[in-house]
Amino acid sequence: MPASTLQALIFDVDGTLADTESAHLAAFNHAFAEMGLGWVWDEALYTELLDISGGKERILHYWKTTRGDMREVGSMALSDTVNRLHEIKTAAYEAAVNDGAVSLRPGVLKLMDEALDQGLQLAIATTTSPVNIAALLRRAVGPDWRLNFTAIGDASTAPIKKPHPQVYLQMLAALKLKPAECLALEDSSNGLRSATAAGLATLITPTAYTAHHDFGAALRVVPDLSQINLAQLHQWHAETQTH
Repeated sequence: MPASTLQALIFDVDGTLADTESAHLAAFNHAFAEMGLGWVWDEALYTELLDISGGKERILHYWKTTRGDMREVGSMALSDTVNRLHEIKTAAYEAAVNDGAVSLRPGVLKLMDEALDQGLQLAIATTTSPVNIAALLRRAVGPDWRLNFTAIGDASTAPIKKPHPQVYLQMLAALKLKPAECLALEDSSNGLRSATAAGLATLITPTAYTAHHDFGAALRVVPDLSQINLAQLHQWHAETQTH
């Protein structure tokens, strides 16, 4: 077996670093109630809506496809409403994270620490907002969490959302590494398609919201990272060098 050339791990956030979707769902519904819209998303609907990457995009998609009154709203008013909803939702999600409603998934922190100890770089490639990332990692890692990551790509840096590879291509450029020198960690089919399109081997840790997705292109699919160490990742990654 060839030696692994693995030099960096690139993590998605929502669903991968932490099982955040229940907290996001509650925050969306809080925003809808706050704005008096009378919308309520249940878990089944939200699971479908997760096929749309990005919170604002998700709201807009729902509005377009299910609410017949949308055409009565001017484009500026529509944009303002979506932006306001997303602001309220983001604040509610941040408060929930700060209250301890979300924690990192099993094995995530241990793997990050092991990678850093062995000289690998870490990066983040997500479609979520910088505020959401900071809220999660500040609580989970500490105030200096940012120092653990060479580069961070998010909704502010990569406006073209997954499954487009934009955010992964940005991270490869920032890391100054080739796709064959990195491993992506994801939980969804959109994330897998995004990473794969950028040439990255991808490890999948599904959640209840994504377990039904097609992960045929993944390097491996594992329940979580609790039983995974860096030696295992090097071994799996080395397999990609023969393809």
